Amino acid sequence: MSAAPSRFTFLSKSGENLDARLDMPTGEPIAYALFAHCFTCTKDIFAANRIAKGLNDDNIAVLRFDFTGLGASEGEFANTNFSSNVEDLIAAADTMRDKLMAPEIIIGHSLGGAAVLAAAKNIPECKAVVTIGAPSDPTHVMNNFKNSIKEIENEGEAEVLLVGRPFRIQKQFIEDIKEQNLKKEISELKKALLVFHSPLDQTVGIENAGEIYDAAKHPKSFISLDDADHLLSKREDADYVADVIAAWATRYITHKAATKPKTPKVENDMVVVTETGDGKFANVVVTKSGHIVSADEPEAMGGNNTGPTPYDFLLAALGSCKSITMRMYANHKGFDMERVEVRLSHSKIHAEDCASCETKKGKVDQIQTDISITGDLSAEEQQRIFEIAERCPVHKTITGEVLIKSDLKN
Repeated sequence: MSAAPSRFTFLSKSGENLDARLDMPTGEPIAYALFAHCFTCTKDIFAANRIAKGLNDDNIAVLRFDFTGLGASEGEFANTNFSSNVEDLIAAADTMRDKLMAPEIIIGHSLGGAAVLAAAKNIPECKAVVTIGAPSDPTHVMNNFKNSIKEIENEGEAEVLLVGRPFRIQKQFIEDIKEQNLKKEISELKKALLVFHSPLDQTVGIENAGEIYDAAKHPKSFISLDDADHLLSKREDADYVADVIAAWATRYITHKAATKPKTPKVENDMVVVTETGDGKFANVVVTKSGHIVSADEPEAMGGNNTGPTPYDFLLAALGSCKSITMRMYANHKGFDMERVEVRLSHSKIHAEDCASCETKKGKVDQIQTDISITGDLSAEEQQRIFEIAERCPVHKTITGEVLIKSDLKN
């Protein structure tokens, strides 16, 4: 489970605002990780999203950001190089140290993997380094624009197509990566290293993993990603990477005794709600079908806003029941209903303002539902679909006589 992500910016060494996203677990983090994306990618690439979520499930917080000139970060990509990427990583770690907690785990995908290997020595709190499909030499990235290298060297720069988008590559970029001695950095790492690579990687060959592994000293580990592609575009591959990182890293991080809140066991037809211990009101909700969601109160009410409020769940139950009931009815009748949308709100109104209410004093609860129905429907068909929503099971439960029986269990 993860809480709502927070977005902020921090300054690069050159003074550019870099856009960052912090993915937090619902429980207290046992560690913080810093993630570096691949060449010309962004922090929001699919693999980064899935890995961050997977680590959150194991109570590891993840900060990811866009390198200078990419995504939502400021700056010109043409003015960046491998060294500036390393500096961006160090700046991100410095920000985490000042505002959160320094990263004990740093993870890099593709060229981002090479960058974390170079940056690790400048992040003293880092105890575990992870590379995913990383090149053993930054010059490998030149294969992406090898047909333009002569033009870049002769003209000083050239526009090249990378992943279908135009980028300007300057001569200084080539000169910078040629000056790197990454294998020396790896040999002097003095941190635990985990290398992921697919033997079928068509972008960065598997031999790069062998060269990284051979250059490193123990403790080091290698995990083959079998038939995964370079970008980990299959969900199961990205989830697997997250699970392995979490299990492997716990050997090296400081808070070994900390554990994520246990997911309550669900029996029979129950829904189980239990506190997570994170903040005043945070709870975890587990349904009989195995779905896990968070519940909380907004910050204005003293909560952490890690999930919907109880009244949000009530409205969601009623709205989804109405929507599903209308869909079932339309399908059964063969109506050409394209889409239905239910908008709900809850409020308290004075009883004297409600002519149909039995309560005459004080206030009563009012749930407003606004229903939109689209499709090739006649006015009569729309009306019939609309009316069936009033007969959905949850609507009947809320408006009918409800007995809530409570027992104290030890």
